[in-house]
Amino acid sequence: MNQNLIYLVQTDTTVGFSSSSDEKLSSLKQRPITKKILNTVDSFSTLNKNTRIPKNFRKKVRNSKKTTFIYPNGMSFRVVEKSSKFYDFIHKFGVLYSTSANKTGKNFDKNFAILNTEVIVEDNRGFYETKASTIIKLAKKSYKKLR
Repeated sequence: MNQNLIYLVQTDTTVGFSSSSDEKLSSLKQRPITKKILNTVDSFSTLNKNTRIPKNFRKKVRNSKKTTFIYPNGMSFRVVEKSSKFYDFIHKFGVLYSTSANKTGKNFDKNFAILNTEVIVEDNRGFYETKASTIIKLAKKSYKKLR
């Protein structure tokens, strides 16, 4: 599998585009390149290779499900649970940028998603839109829920 391609996949939260190139995803969604895109990772060991979790929040990060954390270094990560069907896909790459499969500010449109992807990864469940992940911004001693 080539991680530079744009994949359309049912993630653990909603239908999304995944790729190792955040620039390709930003241009596809017609959003500013300066706006950051979250990373999905397959395990906490992969997470620890990419960022440092503030000591006060290690337990909160480990026990959270379907939650994206923005770390003090400005990067954002969501750890995918092993029980999720998306885990098998993300485990092949370790870490990928992930964003919802729609234009910025719009709802999911299957035609837009299929026309703008390079590889479609669909299983027997098909594609369906669900609730987006919770987003929490961490500082050294405090946190703020953004979504």
